[in-house]
Amino acid sequence: MVTVKSYFINQSSEGKTYICFDLIGDMEVLTGKSGKLYVDVKKCSIPTRVDEATAKLMLGRQIAGSIVKKQCPPFEYTIPGTGEVVTIAHKYEYEP
Repeated sequence: MVTVKSYFINQSSEGKTYICFDLIGDMEVLTGKSGKLYVDVKKCSIPTRVDEATAKLMLGRQIAGSIVKKQCPPFEYTIPGTGEVVTIAHKYEYEP
């Protein structure tokens, strides 16, 4: 199961706006480089065809499926807390 955490308004390359949901998956316990444990959740976003009023009603709802790790072409990402730039070759996607 995944949970609709929030929504945001996105804009297509043609200039049209649409709603996307931010989804979160189950909590998972991971081991860091130092060997210490920490908790994280997988997150992703997905476009919708609903209006903003409907999106508000969906907040907190759970839907069947999971968030899975998928390989993708490498890209650079700046870690918000540290400013460190890392190269990532995966993304997370919703899978029904």
